[in-house]
Amino acid sequence: MQPAAAKWYDRRESVFIEFCMEDSKDVQVIFDKSKFTFSCVSGTDDIKHQNTVELFGEIDPKESKHRRTDRSVLCCLRKAEPGKSWPRLTKDKAKCNWLSVDFNNWKDWEDDSDEDLSSFDKFSEMMNSMGGDDLPDLDGADEEHESADSDDEKMPDLE
Repeated sequence: MQPAAAKWYDRRESVFIEFCMEDSKDVQVIFDKSKFTFSCVSGTDDIKHQNTVELFGEIDPKESKHRRTDRSVLCCLRKAEPGKSWPRLTKDKAKCNWLSVDFNNWKDWEDDSDEDLSSFDKFSEMMNSMGGDDLPDLDGADEEHESADSDDEKMPDLE
């Protein structure tokens, strides 16, 4: 068995870890208060992967979730203490060669006191919308599909 490559990032209420495993199967994610275990079989050679991570802080196992796609497995670990920054994912300071920071999603949230949606809500929305390449274009979706008499029925602004 070998560890799966992963990237992680920190948010106000959750920590996110994405295991970069294409065509994974037999995915198991076990959330515990101070650690979590990920395992799967991937690739055409059915290589077995397993990662056990002693976490920097505690999480809420019941509120933590994961989602498998064809390209990866994304885990959302709900912090037991929201608002507390995690400078690293692991309890130990030793560098794990299979783990890297996801700089594309990293955000210095400590100075940003008015997030419009909590990260966990965004994760839930993302989870609900995952599953295909036919994601709707939210910016112009209504304009393209208006019927001739829709001019008189204006949708109220939700802002």
